[in-house]
Amino acid sequence: MPFWFLYQALPLFMRQKGVSLETIGLLQLLALPLSLNFLWSPLIDRYGFTRWGHYRFWIICFQLLIAGLTVICAWLSVEHNFTILLICITLIGLFSASQDIATDALAIGLLKPDERGLGNAVQSVGNSLGAVISGGGMLILFNYWGWAASLQTLALIMVVALVPILWYRENVQKKQILVNRQHEDFAEQPTVKLPVPYFKTFINFCRKPGMLNWLFILVLYSSSSHMAATMYRPLLVDIGLSLSDIGWLQGVVGTGAAAIGGIVGGLLISAWGRKRSLFLFSLFWAITMLTYLFPAFGFTSLPVIYLVAISPLFSIGMMTTAISTLMMDNSSLETPGTDYTFQGSVSIFASLGAASISGVIAEAISYRGIFAISLAIAIISVLMIFKLFNSMERSTI
Repeated sequence: MPFWFLYQALPLFMRQKGVSLETIGLLQLLALPLSLNFLWSPLIDRYGFTRWGHYRFWIICFQLLIAGLTVICAWLSVEHNFTILLICITLIGLFSASQDIATDALAIGLLKPDERGLGNAVQSVGNSLGAVISGGGMLILFNYWGWAASLQTLALIMVVALVPILWYRENVQKKQILVNRQHEDFAEQPTVKLPVPYFKTFINFCRKPGMLNWLFILVLYSSSSHMAATMYRPLLVDIGLSLSDIGWLQGVVGTGAAAIGGIVGGLLISAWGRKRSLFLFSLFWAITMLTYLFPAFGFTSLPVIYLVAISPLFSIGMMTTAISTLMMDNSSLETPGTDYTFQGSVSIFASLGAASISGVIAEAISYRGIFAISLAIAIISVLMIFKLFNSMERSTI
């Protein structure tokens, strides 16, 4: 929550100060740790303090670090301590990305294959609730409370949110067996060859049947969604909406729609199956991406603005549930954090790349041009899902 509040509030604050779209687009690089966390995911899979619970230990440690850094950010001035603030935000992103590895690995071990659709719907709702609090509610309250009080409140929420994981008792027996087996495998290797199994983990994952096609689909989907969303926020500023208006529209209404979409997606996945759900969800998502063009062409009435706030995020909620379910299916129980995180990193890296250049493209060819490109990529991704995803092996999906 602290990372996404800072990540969303800074571009809006800077746009109000007249900062260019190119600079705002480059702020997306603050989320770079989220795309690189696969590099240290094998370490979190392998090492832990089992008395606390293998993944539970990591979750608690990282959440306390995030809360502490959020308090530090509360006492920094955007105008006078901008560089230090960016460093703190980057560290918060780093620790959030690391915690994400442990959280996803814990979920993979808890959920049976037939529970993953609804399980990811619950996860989608949880993500949306965090976004409503940090990206919507806190952005609205930011106008009244100010910088310091808003961030201190987020830090307090992070501490309170530790209660469920403190009460939870992780079953580490199965994990310990896997860790011991890995230690035995590594013991057979000379010390100088230790990096080989590390990189082989990623190589073997990519060699699974149909996996490269699946990763390419993740790239297309993430690029299209985030390219449009990144430039839509400054467009709202340019048409005259206040921070509280944007916070309500995007952070509460839009994110609420994403949460409902996630629930609907989870229910439909259980009824329709993985393949059919992903294709139909992606087709609906591509259609909703068309709505971004409406305000870019001057249709800025309240019903249109609400349509754009609700429909793409509702479809993205459905897509997120389907994609997360398939990512879990593609993850082994031996290295759940690594496998799931690697897929997520590919998706996030594509998101960051597309979002980072979105400002440059928008400055060159206007908001209309950037939204048209996003729509074209969405259509291509649907065609890829139809043509390539159906050719993947049943064992992969």
